Amino acid sequence: MSFKALLLGLVFALIWSSAFTSARVIVSHAPPLGALSLRFFLSGALALIIALWLKQTFKLTKKQLQATVVFGVCQNTIYLGLNFVAMQWIEASLAAIIASSMPLLVALLGWLFLGQRLSVIGVVGLGLGFVGVILIMGFRLNTGISELGLIYCILAALALSIATLAVRNTNSEGNLMVIVGYQMLIGGASLSIFSIILETYTVVFDWTLLVAFIYTTLAPGLIATVVWFWLVNEIGAIKAATFHFLNPFFGVFIAATILGEPLSVSDYLGVLIVTVGILLVQTSKESI
Repeated sequence: MSFKALLLGLVFALIWSSAFTSARVIVSHAPPLGALSLRFFLSGALALIIALWLKQTFKLTKKQLQATVVFGVCQNTIYLGLNFVAMQWIEASLAAIIASSMPLLVALLGWLFLGQRLSVIGVVGLGLGFVGVILIMGFRLNTGISELGLIYCILAALALSIATLAVRNTNSEGNLMVIVGYQMLIGGASLSIFSIILETYTVVFDWTLLVAFIYTTLAPGLIATVVWFWLVNEIGAIKAATFHFLNPFFGVFIAATILGEPLSVSDYLGVLIVTVGILLVQTSKESI
């Protein structure tokens, strides 16, 4: 794996993890599905404007279209939709920790349905990552959590795993921003329907909501998504997914710094184990 891929993977993990904190701020001020839908419409429109400026082709191949629809529904509608709703009841740090289980689900689904394999070193790395996640989550579970919120987050991680495998080997060269824009608009359109049906529109507007919404729209919403597509195409779905193992540390640390959520010794020990797991997976050979 190249240094560029490693660096972008770390940047992605940091931005992606910060989204849990900004989302927590947003859902405390506005209806989650409505806010997320608006974010997708804005991010998608911006992505398409950039694509037009870069003179990218707006016509997708059949494989690109299929991957775009699956990714838009699984990541944007289901994964982020469920996480936004869940964070009305659970801490941002817990949502980040659950999301970090996604690499295990990607490896499992890839093995069951796509014939993907990891070397023994890679399997050991995934196992260590799981142990690190469990260690970090243990402190959170002892404090008491919303069962419904926990279920939503687990289903969300499964949906993101499917989305990650859907864009595997999908050639986005020449029209990456178009694909990103389309999948965001798909998420925005579907979420708006659920929002209209299920939500009451009460918004507490202040500067914290404005900052959190702008940041979520530009950083996790656009930049991180572009980096994610690049990583999946460059190093493969399984190895790209291992960067989600950094979500516990980054997510817990950011939530502790900004929201004042608790940080324990187990968090520090867990991230050390997780880091070792990531390094093992990244240095292993993936065969498809």
